[in-house]
Amino acid sequence: MDVDIEGIIQRIKQGDENGVQMQLQEFNKEYAQCFFFDADEREKRRQRKLEEFRKNKVRDCADSDSDNDDFELEDRGLILRQNLAVVIVRFMRTGVKRSLLRVSLHSLRILTRDKRILGHLVTDSTLLTLAKLAGLTTNDASEEVNDPDSDFYDNIIASLAQAKLLQRCAEEDECEGEAMDPLEEFPAVDEDSKSVTSNVYGGDLDSSSWFGSHRTSINEMHKGNIHQKVLERGRRDRRESKMEGEGEEEEGEQGEELLKKEAMKVLCNVVYNSTWAQERFSALRLLSGLIECLSSSVNWPSPSSVQFYELRLMFLITALRPELSAQLKQEGGVPILTAALESCLEVQWKEPYECVLEPVAPPISPEASQRIVEILKILFNITYRTHKQEPSEDDAALYRHLVAILRLCLMRKCVLPEDTDELQGHTVNLLTALPLQCLNVLLTLPLEPESKRSLGVNMDCVHTLLMFMERRLEAGDRVKEKLTPILNLLTESCRAHRETRLFIRKHILPPLRDLSQRPEEGDMVKSRLVRLMTHLDTDLKHCAADLLFVLCKENVRRFVKYTGYGNAAGLLATRGLLGGQGARSSISEAQYSSDSDSDTEEYRQVKDRVNPVTGRVEVEQPNPMDGMTEEEKEEEARRLIMIFNKLSKDNIIQPMGVDEEGKLVPMKGLEENPLSEEAKSESDNEAESDKED
Repeated sequence: MDVDIEGIIQRIKQGDENGVQMQLQEFNKEYAQCFFFDADEREKRRQRKLEEFRKNKVRDCADSDSDNDDFELEDRGLILRQNLAVVIVRFMRTGVKRSLLRVSLHSLRILTRDKRILGHLVTDSTLLTLAKLAGLTTNDASEEVNDPDSDFYDNIIASLAQAKLLQRCAEEDECEGEAMDPLEEFPAVDEDSKSVTSNVYGGDLDSSSWFGSHRTSINEMHKGNIHQKVLERGRRDRRESKMEGEGEEEEGEQGEELLKKEAMKVLCNVVYNSTWAQERFSALRLLSGLIECLSSSVNWPSPSSVQFYELRLMFLITALRPELSAQLKQEGGVPILTAALESCLEVQWKEPYECVLEPVAPPISPEASQRIVEILKILFNITYRTHKQEPSEDDAALYRHLVAILRLCLMRKCVLPEDTDELQGHTVNLLTALPLQCLNVLLTLPLEPESKRSLGVNMDCVHTLLMFMERRLEAGDRVKEKLTPILNLLTESCRAHRETRLFIRKHILPPLRDLSQRPEEGDMVKSRLVRLMTHLDTDLKHCAADLLFVLCKENVRRFVKYTGYGNAAGLLATRGLLGGQGARSSISEAQYSSDSDSDTEEYRQVKDRVNPVTGRVEVEQPNPMDGMTEEEKEEEARRLIMIFNKLSKDNIIQPMGVDEEGKLVPMKGLEENPLSEEAKSESDNEAESDKED
């Protein structure tokens, strides 16, 4: 690192606040956009060693000692950052001026992006210090540091000097290695060097890391402590188009708000990257302070910039700690967040469950859309268990009130198109989590002259959901994550509401007219969904098949007619309907009307020539049996039976059949066939001859 971290620590020890502020500002400017720290240097070393390996044809250079040497070289900067973070936290507790406190928090925010430094930093005292600066608590940190112990800084500086000495020795060894014999280019690290390294790291070998090229999910980030990933650079925060002037002294409420925002950012990083911090967040009951801060700012005419980070922290902690999600719900999280959502959208009520939707309403600003998205994510975290539950009367009224606001989230536009898509996506996620009987609010709106309608019911929201699904189908990236929620929502809505099913069926499954193509061919919505029915991901293909099956009123014959037996076989096998018995699945609770599926004139003309497996009219092929005598046909049948018997015996295939319940079961009829014994003997004779050959 180019910034003199040792110099910063020396100035902190001397109490030179002006010097500390100037050097920390240089640090912040240098690493403002840094998420990887040592990744570039590590990659350069790897490339250099790889080139040397190829040049000298060295075969034994990748032993564990060389890897250990790489580990030492890579983590010199890590030691500096670990110590700097600890020193900054201790320094902030000494009562420094506000401008220096902001700069220090900014430096700490940059450092806490690296998960590896948190083991030496995160303590109850640190969490309470940050929580107090963020306004979550008024409790002081338990550790008194008004009179800093000089030995603390001396020990830090001594460890840094030791690490610097090791780095110099390693660099000298590397320079000497260039003149060595190629077979000795990668010398092993001696035991003394290993022991010194162990002392420098304090024996903490769990801080080793590997750098991934992709962003990981929350669950992946916390599955283990040995191999830890470092955050990659994410989308730039649109709320701050330029870096705030850290050197300027902010007075009054504005300065206090900026200070809280920086502290909240640090807490977000710490909670996201540290499992231990998540546990202590729960034990220290900081969620109560967070709820109080959010509820007090809901009714403000203009929300402060801190509110977004309060919401972000609440989302992280409820996603990572299930008990805190339950606590938030018990402490009135749903009405508080609903009120916050109502405030962001500036909702005006027309009826108890009907919001005013102005056609000329201005689009939602980027700042408001980001706050809304965070609220929707938190609400999903605390309500996703309610989907299959029967809500009480009070809860049902609360959820219907929320669904009425979610209608605005679906129908309103944002300034940026990508924000509109993101807002609608999280709205769909939340709708899938709420009790199904509360979603009828979306359909109980009065009809307008330009409204979409089905059997006299307003279908504007359903049409918006269909358009959203089409955009997701065309996107093609992260298909499962983006499509599964909307497919499930439409499927459940079609089961529950006849009007919705008829409207969606006309859009997705229009009457069959052209049967020259397979159902999965083409760019129609139906074709895209049929293609998903054979997707590698089991959940996704079942979701797509379920939607089409429900649109066919769970009628097997009609389902096969629109999709082809080959595409439909997966769902039919899962539900025990391969034999075609039963018009509908026995597990379905839906009650469909008795209206019939009338065939078009075009379909009736070619109906007898449609291949039920492919779902299209096939070109007539010549009969391979033409010209064969009866004896030749029998011989061909015998040969096929013998081949299938051999494949079955060797467990290459397992012949299956359909039982009386329509489920696939192993077929045992071949073993009872009178030709099987002869076929078996011929198969054995062939096997013996193969061995002799």
